[in-house]
Order: sequence, then C-alpha cells, then structure tokens
Amino acid sequence: MESAEVQEGSAEVRQWWLTWLTYGTLAGSLLLALATRGVGLPDRPLALILGLTAATAAWLFWWITLHPAWGQRRGHMLVFLIGQIVLSAFLVWCSPFYGVFTWTGYLFVAYALVGYWRLAGAVPVACIAAGSQLGGFQNIAGDNGWLIYLVVLGCNLLIVMIMLSVETKSEEHSARRARMLDELAEANAKLERALKENAGLHAQLMVQAREAGVLDERQRMAGEIHDVLAQGFTGIVTQLEAAEAAADRPADHRRHLETARRLAREGLAEARRSVQALRPQHLDGAALPEALGEVVQGWSELTGVRADLVTTGSPRRLLPEIETTLLRAAQEGLANVAKHAGAERVGLTLSYMEDVITLDVRDDGAGFDPAEPRETDENGGFGLRAMRERLARIAGTLEVESEPGGGTAISACVPAIGIGSAA
Repeated sequence: MESAEVQEGSAEVRQWWLTWLTYGTLAGSLLLALATRGVGLPDRPLALILGLTAATAAWLFWWITLHPAWGQRRGHMLVFLIGQIVLSAFLVWCSPFYGVFTWTGYLFVAYALVGYWRLAGAVPVACIAAGSQLGGFQNIAGDNGWLIYLVVLGCNLLIVMIMLSVETKSEEHSARRARMLDELAEANAKLERALKENAGLHAQLMVQAREAGVLDERQRMAGEIHDVLAQGFTGIVTQLEAAEAAADRPADHRRHLETARRLAREGLAEARRSVQALRPQHLDGAALPEALGEVVQGWSELTGVRADLVTTGSPRRLLPEIETTLLRAAQEGLANVAKHAGAERVGLTLSYMEDVITLDVRDDGAGFDPAEPRETDENGGFGLRAMRERLARIAGTLEVESEPGGGTAISACVPAIGIGSAA
C-alpha cells in the first residue's frame, strides 16, 4: 500500500514538471525563432511559424493537460508521440532554434515507452535534434553535410542510449524495490495474522488449562479434606469420647483432652493452609511484583537471610492462574532455600518479556546434584516435581541448575498472557 502511494505521488510530480517544462521550452523556442528571423536562417512565413507553434501547444494541451490518462494507454501514447515528432520536425524546419523544444521528445519517449521500444522512439527524435544542431535541415545538402549530420546523429544516439539505459536500470531497481516492499508488507501482514492466531490458540490453551486446574484443585481439596481434615475430626471425636469414658481417671481424662486440643489445632492449620493454596492473599489488590516483594521481605525477616527482588521489563497484569503459579513458585523456592540450602544470600529476578515471563531464584547455599532423587517434603511443600506439574498446567516450564557447594538456581518460565486475552 505504501509503495503504491509513493509511486502515485512520484507520477504526479513527474507529470507536473514534464507539463510545464514542455510549455516553457516551446515558448522559449518561439522567442528565439522570432528574434533570429532573417539572420542567416531560412525566412519562413511568420504565420507558418506561429501556426505550427500554436498547433504544437494545442496538441500538448489536449493530450497532457486535458487528458493526462494517456500515459496509461499504449495506443494513445503512440498517437501522441507520432504527432509530437511530426510537429517537432516541422518546427525545426522553420527554425533550428526549436531544437530547444524538440529535445523534450526524449522525455516523452522515456515516459511513454518501455524497454527497447524507447530506443526505437528515440531515433526519430535524435534525427530531428541533429538537424537543429547543424543549423537546419538545409545544411545537410552542403559539402560533407551528410557525413557531418551522421556524426552528430551518432553522438546524439550514443548519449540517448546511455541515458535511456541508466533510466531503464533505475526503473527496474525501483520496480524491484516496490515489489520487495509489497512482499515485505504482505509477509508482515501474514506474520501479524499468525501472531494473532497464535495468541488466540494460546489463550484457548489457557482457558482449557484453567478448567483443568479447577478440576485438579477440586480433586486436591477433596483429597486433603478426606485425608487430613476428615481424619482429624475423626480423631478429635475419638479422643473426646475417650475422655468422657475416662471421667473417673483424671490423668487419662486430661491426656485425651490435650490430644483432642492438639488435633483441633493441627486441623485448623491444615484448613488455613488449604484455603491459602486456593487464593494467595498477597495477590489481593496487589500486582505481582508488589506481592513478590512482600513474600521476599517476610521470608527474609523470618529467616534472617538477605533476599533481594529485581524486576525487569514493563510489568503488566497477567491471568490470575499465571500470577498465582509464579507466586507459589517463589514461595516454594524460598522454602527450599530455608530448609536445605543454608544460604547467606538469595536473589530473585522477575523478567517481563514480550511473549514470556520468567522468575529466577538463586542462592549461594550448599547446592545438590539434580540427577539424584530428592526426598518428599514431609511438611507438604510443592517440591520440584510438583512445581513442574503446576507450571505445566499453564504451558510453563521449570529449569534447575545446581551442584554440590555451588548454590542453586531455578527458573520458571510461563506465557505472558494478559487479562482479557482469553476472552
């Protein structure tokens, strides 16, 4: 589209200067012809000179000014060029000073014709120009007149061939450039459509992952209620019944009540942990960088280990599933550092990129061999395998780099899908 507009604008500019240059040289030639009448030149009738000049101006006015679309029609171009060449020959026959005007025939040939047709059209124009340069066609009949005329004509044709060759090469280069621009614009349009389609497919994947995540979360909650909370309540009921049965034995009575109280506290802690796992309270009303900042600051105050958070790129709101997953990954990464690393310093980097968001957690602790199997966290933490599974639900990945004594670095990478993309 842009290349077509540039070509159209160039055509308008060329049409403008071609028009006024032609009228200007015709007027200048007329003034020179009138000023030099009878000065060693053929004395043509004034009426003939004025009539031919008026006819030429009318010819130009009809074709160029009133009907500029002639340049787009090959048949009309030939009619115009033939008439222009014939009129130019008669003008030079009247006065050689009309050669100032007739050289514009080269411009019309270059404008109206293409390829080798330009050379064919330039030959008669060169013949007329050579006649004007000799002082008129009547001088050709003199001594060595034809020889001199052929030499001058050959020089004109050589110059014209060079000029037309350069013009043709320039137009071919412009045409190739225009085609390249069109192809590039088409490729960009296809790429933009592909990116939109990819974003739509990614959004659909996130919707499906969200639905699958809801189902997985329900199953997880059902398992925790059955395995933890329900069993805890059963134990409390059993202990209370045992305490009632041991009412006459104060020591056993107190022991059963204390056990029931401990089970109740443990069940309350499990219930709170399960609720927090559904919706992190750090993300309530806060953006992900601020929520991570709160987590990092709280963890550092609790453990006494220095922890720093760096955010790069332009932060933006993401789908809740993505922000929750990254927050959980940060919490679990920090928990693993506190439990296993013995580190003195921890660094977290949250990077917002065009297509993905990454979270890196690095420590200078003891490290480990990633190839060796790890024991399951007895306190119910995610663990690296659980982190990978949770990231996989939203098309994310987890990379772990560590070695004994060399610290540990984990990197979570998730798609950068903003709120509203899945609508």
